[in-house]
Amino acid sequence: MGTKPLRYSMNIQWSEEDQVYIVTVSELPGCKTHGKTYVKAVKKGQDAIESWIEANKAWERPIPAPNIIMTA
Repeated sequence: MGTKPLRYSMNIQWSEEDQVYIVTVSELPGCKTHGKTYVKAVKKGQDAIESWIEANKAWERPIPAPNIIMTA
């Protein structure tokens, strides 16, 4: 990717049924993954974001901008 990293939000929730943390990136449709620990879920989420962006660039699809929270 470029020199400036893109920042996307990861929603991380515990799934009692699956016994894993589920990661969803709302800005990137279909970008989901999971991990057995919170730390693994975050790492896999970062990997999923990078893979999603690389694939969509290869398919010449638009890349949504990350949501930005403005603070005073």
